[in-house]
Amino acid sequence: MIMGKKSEAGDLIQGTLEMLVLKSLLRGPMHGYGVVEWIHQTSQHLLKVEEGALYPALHRLELRGLLKADWGVSENNRRAKFYQLTTEGKKRLESESQRWARLSAAIGFVMQAS
Repeated sequence: MIMGKKSEAGDLIQGTLEMLVLKSLLRGPMHGYGVVEWIHQTSQHLLKVEEGALYPALHRLELRGLLKADWGVSENNRRAKFYQLTTEGKKRLESESQRWARLSAAIGFVMQAS
């Protein structure tokens, strides 16, 4: 994942991509390109997810039972794998969202300290 123009792929905290993927799928089933586009647009074009990072993350999440996938046809009339959250995936998203809120608040406190 790339942030902004000068960042590198490892700039985000480990696990952030998976949390963002889970969040994107909270809206409903999507194929990989839809996930990438939603993250890019929702981040006001600051985050760009590379395919080389996305598909392994989708696979890991599916193996852990947080996503399920079914083949379907995309809006471009192409065969695509559509991913959706499982009940376990929704629970994980909730716990990761809470963890992220605590972590980002703590980092904010440190950065504002004099």
